[in-house]
Amino acid sequence: MIGQQAGWVHVRLAQRPNESTAWVRSRYVTLATDPYHIVIDLGSTHLHLYKQGKQIGNYPVGIGLPGTPTPTGHYFVALFAAAPSPAWGAFVIITSAHSNTISDWEASGDAITAIHGPLGSDAAIGTTGARVSHGCVRMHKAHLLHLRPVPAGTPVDIQY
Repeated sequence: MIGQQAGWVHVRLAQRPNESTAWVRSRYVTLATDPYHIVIDLGSTHLHLYKQGKQIGNYPVGIGLPGTPTPTGHYFVALFAAAPSPAWGAFVIITSAHSNTISDWEASGDAITAIHGPLGSDAAIGTTGARVSHGCVRMHKAHLLHLRPVPAGTPVDIQY
């Protein structure tokens, strides 16, 4: 939720264009407090995990290459999905962000920005992070597990 007024709630949507919003009648929405917040800093190639405003994690990540950059903006965790193979890590976090340069990834009909395991780029990510992806955020498998308690709806800010 990003705002509200009598009878209405302003929410972010998981659709194109990025950062789409809509007003929804409040009677159709259940509000809950989320203590988590994810910030992905593209300049430092690190993901910062916050809980109740306190940083509890700081992880190097693989981000988009110059031709397929990770999109900046204010998003949210849309859902957790099963990993297609062990290379993706224990799970895949689907965010509400979409690639600004790829419209259809592997015939999926879209190019959603996800947070997942290294897909073979573990050494490239290293301890400082790197530009290695088509826009998704890649993490070491052990670090990805630290994001499992984060619920759907958690804010994800991608910035420089």
